[in-house]
Amino acid sequence: MNDGETVETEMDWYGPDMATLGDRIAAARDAANMTQAQLARRLGVKKATLVGWEQDLSEPRANRTSMMAGILNVSIMWLMTGEGEGTSSPEDDSAPQNLRDLLRDLRQLRSEMRENSDRAARLEKRLKTIIEEMTP
Repeated sequence: MNDGETVETEMDWYGPDMATLGDRIAAARDAANMTQAQLARRLGVKKATLVGWEQDLSEPRANRTSMMAGILNVSIMWLMTGEGEGTSSPEDDSAPQNLRDLLRDLRQLRSEMRENSDRAARLEKRLKTIIEEMTP
């Protein structure tokens, strides 16, 4: 195994550069063998609310995040940042290497898309500032 392969197998799948809060919620829920409906019921929210969290369309309030961490047996810090006690990375599964490679590539693409989205937002803000300065 060369150094490049070592880096790939030690990748932090749920860290801040690879996963979102929604990714970690879904992963922890799956690891706890719970459906979205079951977790939503235990949290006292609608399933649609939980789906929104898992799809990163919205974020839970602090009290729900705390409850969720307890129910899913992960730390609040892990849910928020990917650091601390959480679920195992996909490499621990017995999935074939080609599927793990595909998952790695998809997560990398998602990370790049988030970075590009952030960059586009910064450029848009700069453009608006320039336009405002030019407007009498």
